[in-house]
Amino acid sequence: MSTQSRAFTPESSEFEPLYAGEVRVEGMGMKLDFLPWDIGEPQPAIVAIEQAGGFTGPVLDAGCGVGENAIYLAGRGYQVTGVDGSPSAVTQAAERARAHGVDVSLGVADVTRLDGVGVEGGFASALDWGLYHCLDDEQRRPYAAALHRVCRPGASWHLLCFTESTAASLPMSWLRVGHDDMRASFEGYWRILGIQETTTTTQLTREIFEQQRNNAPGRRLPFDPDALDVDEHGRILMPISHVHAERT
Repeated sequence: MSTQSRAFTPESSEFEPLYAGEVRVEGMGMKLDFLPWDIGEPQPAIVAIEQAGGFTGPVLDAGCGVGENAIYLAGRGYQVTGVDGSPSAVTQAAERARAHGVDVSLGVADVTRLDGVGVEGGFASALDWGLYHCLDDEQRRPYAAALHRVCRPGASWHLLCFTESTAASLPMSWLRVGHDDMRASFEGYWRILGIQETTTTTQLTREIFEQQRNNAPGRRLPFDPDALDVDEHGRILMPISHVHAERT
């Protein structure tokens, strides 16, 4: 099994080879030469949360990837710290932050520990876009505990992940987190205030799916591309859950 395909199974959350460009993205019946979640701009769902007053600084972006969401928040005037387990992702995030002329504190960190990550008084808000559902069962509770440690009492956590309520052919079932499992991981650290359905924007298009289907064995994909919506630019929108939690 390739390193890349392991990144899309329940057994691994190793994304360094992806961000380093060492292997192409393989999974869900497709082979891609780009990262489908890197849209070169902040996720519209994060923009909507910010515009609704969902963030208070300082903000921690856990699993920041190439930094587009952290850069957006910094550009809006927040003190932002972004961490990721991939050194290549953090390097790219720093380059993009410089290009945008914004100040973001970036570093490589294990989110289940968050050693050396913090600000005076603790973070007032935390963001997780697409990280939580990539962690395994043994990692999720230590992650919730580590996040609790670096955040101040009453801090908000905006967690966007694939859950059991996600209703579409994508994401695959093994990427979806059960609500009961989530509550068990959060117990004693975070209180869930609400779970709302929204969408995450990808670089994928119907044309790309059609190309992938033509190259797939039997000309079939393990999901129905026509069941997915697109935005005004033709980009595929995947359903995702916005979990709003408060630090206890």
